[in-house]
Amino acid sequence: MSAASSADGRQADFELLKSAVARAGALALTYFESDFKAWEKGRNDPVTEADLAVDRLLEEALREARPDYGWLSEESADDPARLACRRVWMVDPIDGTRAFVNRRPEFAVSAALVEDGHPVLGVVFNPVTDALFAARLGGGAFLGDKRLAITPRAELEGARMLGYRHFFSSEKYWPVPWPRMNYAQVNSIALRMALVAAGSHDIVVSVRPKSDWDIAAADLIVTEAGGAAADSDGTAFVYNRKKPVHRNVIACSRPLVAPVLARVRPALDQWRAQEKRKRSEK
Repeated sequence: MSAASSADGRQADFELLKSAVARAGALALTYFESDFKAWEKGRNDPVTEADLAVDRLLEEALREARPDYGWLSEESADDPARLACRRVWMVDPIDGTRAFVNRRPEFAVSAALVEDGHPVLGVVFNPVTDALFAARLGGGAFLGDKRLAITPRAELEGARMLGYRHFFSSEKYWPVPWPRMNYAQVNSIALRMALVAAGSHDIVVSVRPKSDWDIAAADLIVTEAGGAAADSDGTAFVYNRKKPVHRNVIACSRPLVAPVLARVRPALDQWRAQEKRKRSEK
């Protein structure tokens, strides 16, 4: 495939992805504004009929158009055939299902195209606010028609953290304490990362594991906006592995990576040591 035709194909995939996610968001909104069924897949793991309906819409729209691409979704059985695919759609039909269940507008449809282990297209859409974040590798990140640029902040003091105040301000959890910051809460990790890319907030830290479908789209949006998305080792994420799970997530401006990791790493070491002691005492 020539460079020109490859570029044309990538653009066609981008238009397909944006169209599918917009339709999926509209469908999610109809459920959000009406009664719907919800249940628990597992402990603290809610799912709704909206998740499944949106998943079906996206699978039909994306897989029928690109049958040779792999598929990985939170609401679909994992097909190991994806590991042999160079390109894989990665989808979270409703990221932030708990917020969705509680009628809070803190959820998003998140979908990415991963190629050779790295996201090349990403879309995160909050249909309640009609905020559609989209990025193409090498082409920048956008909110609608507005190009995104992450804040150039280099100081933690006064930073805008998307996280729970009581967690980040507790000395119990952080051997190296965080300075005074401003906090806001948003359930969806994809939406949190997109908001950092948009410059309305400065930092996202999630110490809990996240799956490929949670972060692939937002990862690209952050990096194309000039920011950094990484784990606690400071390394970029690689996707479409046999176990599509990442230990933790940070997203922020590049100058903030070092001071953020200086707090996250000792905390993780402390928690691991505590867990090891608990297991040895059993």
